[in-house]
Amino acid sequence: MPSGLVTDSTSNLPLTLAAALGIEVVPMTIVVGDASFHEDVDVSAGFIAEQLRQGHVVTTAHPGPESFLTAYRALASRGADSIVSMHVSSKLSSAINAARLAAESSPVPVRVIDSHSVAMGLGFPVLAAAAVAEAGAGLDDVGAEAVRVAGGVRVWFVVDDLDFLHRGGRIGGASALLGTVLSIKPLLTISGGEVVAFDRVRTSARAIARLAEVAVERAAAAPSQLAVHHTDAADRAEALAAVLEAALPGHRVPVSELTATVAVHSGPGTIAVVVAPAAAAPEVWPADPA
Repeated sequence: MPSGLVTDSTSNLPLTLAAALGIEVVPMTIVVGDASFHEDVDVSAGFIAEQLRQGHVVTTAHPGPESFLTAYRALASRGADSIVSMHVSSKLSSAINAARLAAESSPVPVRVIDSHSVAMGLGFPVLAAAAVAEAGAGLDDVGAEAVRVAGGVRVWFVVDDLDFLHRGGRIGGASALLGTVLSIKPLLTISGGEVVAFDRVRTSARAIARLAEVAVERAAAAPSQLAVHHTDAADRAEALAAVLEAALPGHRVPVSELTATVAVHSGPGTIAVVVAPAAAAPEVWPADPA
């Protein structure tokens, strides 16, 4: 069997797709009051958005090493002789540290890779690696493809309220924008694995238009694949995807909710666009992976 793949649930990969590709997805934990939930298994981003709107305290926790070790053992038991384990940016979560600890006890060699991203900024590199693995490649080639695609990923997004990023400690270089007047919409990106600001505009409509501008500019420069994400903002996300598809003939832009973990830290109303280098798709990857 070729190299196996492990990621975490912030990758935005539908569990049915991951299962079809043999990818092990280790779930993050969401805590609402006294109740704990496994992301994508027990709780949805929509539910989390409603809890946040109602003012409930919602927190997240990354999986422990034992969860990653279980995934590594599962792949080894299915015949994988090596594993690529790619995860959310180490500046946004400590999940990768747990993966590294687990790798020390894995029954087969594991290469743990920091995606320096999140959502389909992580999902696209994992899918690209899955396509290479599906073709029979080993650890070095599968890992190299994951790194190649991750290195070209760009993520841009706008949030309704920066306080969610601030509370969760994920605001990074965008902290200078805290306290920005409500009429200003900060536009954010992930650079060096952390959240930073790249522009600011005065209206939500202009924010969406600016996201489209930067995404089209990037995607038009080289063969690319795109995705749009949202938290409780489906109409605006669909509108953004339509603009992108009109500006980039031949591109299909899937729309999906951000995962519950990301929703906790970005808040309701978040809109994001991901542009990644074009890559071979696994044979079971549908036209719309969302």
